[in-house]
Amino acid sequence: MLQNVAVILATRKGSVPLYRSFGLNMDFLDKPAPAARVRMIAEVREAVETWEPRATVRGVTFSGDLERPDLLAVEVEIVDE
Repeated sequence: MLQNVAVILATRKGSVPLYRSFGLNMDFLDKPAPAARVRMIAEVREAVETWEPRATVRGVTFSGDLERPDLLAVEVEIVDE
């Protein structure tokens, strides 16, 4: 399941034939850093909720400063069904 989440986060929306809505919409890349972070967090939550219902996003954090985040960390919780 964690591998599925990693694949979702690493895939640009529109790049998978027959599953054009799979992955992240990368429109946030052209936005100023504060707006990009908010949009990116929303995209991460929506994509994981849509494509991996067995996982719930508990948090998204960035390392580095506001202008140059070095790393994105996504904390997920496995939903027990």
